[in-house]
Amino acid sequence: MSEEIINKVADSQLVQIDLDEFYYSGEIISYDLTQNLYEGLILREKDFRDFLKLHDWEPYRNKKVNISCNKDVIIPNWAYMLLASYLENVMADYYFGTVEDLRESLVKSSLNQINLDHYKDKLVLLKGCGSAELSPEIYLHVTKLLQPVVKSLMFGEACSTVPIFKKKY
Repeated sequence: MSEEIINKVADSQLVQIDLDEFYYSGEIISYDLTQNLYEGLILREKDFRDFLKLHDWEPYRNKKVNISCNKDVIIPNWAYMLLASYLENVMADYYFGTVEDLRESLVKSSLNQINLDHYKDKLVLLKGCGSAELSPEIYLHVTKLLQPVVKSLMFGEACSTVPIFKKKY
């Protein structure tokens, strides 16, 4: 007796979201303002301006750049603005913080672009086993985006889900 195997998950109304699809895995260039500190302590405006004028900005063209200072010093806000103006000239996309902060920001930005109408009143499963290492902030963000529109939100795999939210009618 041979019975046909039916994929109940494929036939269900379940819509799966894989956060790996929103993860930016491209090149990120880091710019550490520590390299511009005079005697490792302060940022001098004239020296910094001279450096910015002479620095080769081509490697940053059309790249994602995270800006940080890996030393516990006070960097004046005008320094970030000056650096941004040079990066803007080469169409770089720049962010303040760690590489992880930048990747998180890019994931959130991608998630903000999804068409929420596609998930309206649907049973949505947020895939649990992805290869990208995502912070809890991403899961908070996707929940905030989806909960107002979905019928049900779950986390995990189709064979084993954790219910997160179910709309009450």
